[in-house]
Amino acid sequence: MQPSDGAAQAPVRRRRSRWTFTRWQFGVVLVCLIAGMLLATARTYSQGKDISNRSVDLSAVVQDAEQRVQVADAQAAELQAQIDAAADGDISPQVESARAGVAALEPAAGLIPVVGPGLSVSMQDAPRDADGNYPDGVDPDDLVVHQQDVQSVVNAMWAGGAEAMTLQGQRVISTTAVRCVGNTLLLHGIVYSPPYVVSAIGDVGQLRRSLDDAPDIIIYKQYVQAYQLGYHVTSDADVTMPAYTGGLSLPHATPLVSNAPAAPAPPRTPSGPVTSPAGVVEPSGR
Repeated sequence: MQPSDGAAQAPVRRRRSRWTFTRWQFGVVLVCLIAGMLLATARTYSQGKDISNRSVDLSAVVQDAEQRVQVADAQAAELQAQIDAAADGDISPQVESARAGVAALEPAAGLIPVVGPGLSVSMQDAPRDADGNYPDGVDPDDLVVHQQDVQSVVNAMWAGGAEAMTLQGQRVISTTAVRCVGNTLLLHGIVYSPPYVVSAIGDVGQLRRSLDDAPDIIIYKQYVQAYQLGYHVTSDADVTMPAYTGGLSLPHATPLVSNAPAAPAPPRTPSGPVTSPAGVVEPSGR
């Protein structure tokens, strides 16, 4: 007997039914495997502890780091006081001579407080609206004070003959680095937010001319006019600056000892002696 048309089509329907069931079953197995891997990874990461809230309060982390720096600075100051007291008890000629040499270098190294006429430059981000937002259609990077902006002011102050300098009230010395982390300034282990204030002691007129002539500051002033970034210069007849009290050790740099003869001095010319340019760090373009 020949099978009817309906019977001939039945195997096709069953095969299709089995294939649909198998695909669904495979999907369930795959989801279960992925879920098991995620659970195992989460358990390994949490080490059996609750991981429902792993958010990090960055401000608390920064404050904790600043407190550790302050504690370390206090300990260093106390140890230095003990060293000085011990040195005072040694009155040998060799020690007296060494201490006299150190004392002669302290003013230039920024290790004693100073006072004198000078300038202060304050730099601030552009103002936000009532909702705390910057204007639409403007690159946010154009509305904040950058590391190179602060460095430009520091460079101009040194180039203008600054004899002493502070940044955020901290004494700037030869190893001071101007570094910005995000929208904050990291200086000697302490984080600062704008406004950034650079103060320098020296010839006020010469310092002001150096600021006015610095190419990078001229560019910054264009942003001041366009986006209202802060830039204010004030003079004071008596600027007081504290001594630098941080560490002075150089863990990686060592004196270079050479047996080669010293290079001869450059010849004098009618226009005067040959001088080398000041060691000023050139900031990148804004």
